[in-house]
Amino acid sequence: MSTASVLKAMRLTHLYIGVFVAPAILFFALTGALQTFSLHEPGKGTPYKPAASYKPAQWIVILGQIHKNQTPVVNKPKPPAPKAVDHANEKSQAPVSVASPAPPPVAPHNPMPLKYFFLLVAISLFVSTFSGIYMAYKYSRNRIAITALLILGAVIPVLMTVL
Repeated sequence: MSTASVLKAMRLTHLYIGVFVAPAILFFALTGALQTFSLHEPGKGTPYKPAASYKPAQWIVILGQIHKNQTPVVNKPKPPAPKAVDHANEKSQAPVSVASPAPPPVAPHNPMPLKYFFLLVAISLFVSTFSGIYMAYKYSRNRIAITALLILGAVIPVLMTVL
């Protein structure tokens, strides 16, 4: 086999695989961007916002669930179990004295710069995938195969999700 024919086969393989997985890449780029900022979860509350001030749209919750757990079924979180108090041990234990001072508190890590970077990565992946689909149609002679693979790449995961 000549080098040219090997390269041609590699280009076609790359084209067909890329078009087939493009819908999944678009899905994961979108849902990953939403999850980067925890937009798929209800608000937990901060000193600046009251608890549960944010409630995500149901479609965002379902897409996030599919992204993370490969199922559209959203499990409700279980309430924490109450702690049992053992009064017998409280009386028998001697008080503990602290000999060394507590270490100084460590400043919390600010995750926002990394979150913005990953948002940029998700947007870039989304745009790059769309431009790849455009180029697949623009420079390919077999548009029927491209369309069929693109449709299959979108329909197969949906069917696997609902069945």
